[in-house]
Amino acid sequence: MEITVNEKKMVIDNFTTLFELRNQIKPDADVVIINGYQTDTDIKLQEGDKISLIRKGEIPDKSEIKYLMMARHTPGVHDKLQKGFVAIAGLGGLGSNVAVSLARMGIGTIKLIDFDIVEPSNLNRQQYFIHQIGKSKTEALKDTLLNINPYNTYLTENIYITAENAKKTLKGYDVIIEAFDKAKNKAMLINECLKHFPGKCIIGASGVAGVFDTESLKIHKIGKNTYIVGDMVNEARPGCGLMATRVAVAANMQAHLAVRYLLGEI
Repeated sequence: MEITVNEKKMVIDNFTTLFELRNQIKPDADVVIINGYQTDTDIKLQEGDKISLIRKGEIPDKSEIKYLMMARHTPGVHDKLQKGFVAIAGLGGLGSNVAVSLARMGIGTIKLIDFDIVEPSNLNRQQYFIHQIGKSKTEALKDTLLNINPYNTYLTENIYITAENAKKTLKGYDVIIEAFDKAKNKAMLINECLKHFPGKCIIGASGVAGVFDTESLKIHKIGKNTYIVGDMVNEARPGCGLMATRVAVAANMQAHLAVRYLLGEI
C-alpha cells in the first residue's frame, strides 16, 4: 500500500505498523505524527496515511522545513489554505497578531497594509521587537513573518486607506481583515468593502479594549460573509487601554474566522 512519509510517497507492506516504519526510516525520531496527530501509540498503518518523523532539537534543512510545518495540520487543510488570499488593513495590536497566526497556518498570500512606523508604545501588544523601532510596520512585520514561515507570499503596501483608495488597495482578496484603531476608520472600511466586494468575507473588530472577561468577546454576523469580533462596547478610551491579552484573543478570533471561511466551514 502507498503512504506518505515526510512528504515523500512510498510503498510498504500491508501489515506494517507505525513504529516499525519509524525504526526503518528514522529510528532516532522522538516525535511521530500521523495524519496531523502526534502519538506515542503504535498502530497498524492504512492506505493513504501521512506520517511525519521528527527528531527534537534537530534543525532541518530548507527543503524539509515546509513539510515539518505542515505535519500538524489535518490532511487537506494546508493545500486549501495555500490557495487563500487575505488582506489585513491595519497592523497594530489586531492586525499584527492576525498576520502571525495566518502565517503559521500557511495562508498562501497575505497582504500587509499600514502607513505607520514601529514605536516603543506599540510593544505592549503588537508583534514587533525593540530592534524594529523606527521601521515601517509593513516591512518589520514582513521580516517577522518570513522568519516564521518563508513559504507564504507576503505583499506590503505603505498607505493610509481612505474611501477613495480602498477598492484599488483591497481588490482581488478572498478575505479582508479590518484591524484599525478608530471607530470612524473601521466603519469606513467595512462600508467600502460591502459596496465594492459584496461577495467577499469581511472581518472587523469592535470593543476589544480593557481587561474585561474574554467571554464577552463574541462573533457578530452582520451580513452574508461579514463579521465583527468584540463586545461592541469597550473601545479604547482614557482609563481603558488596549491590552495584549484581550487584543490577542480578538485577533485570533478574526484569524480563525478567516481560516474557516477559506476552508468552506462558514
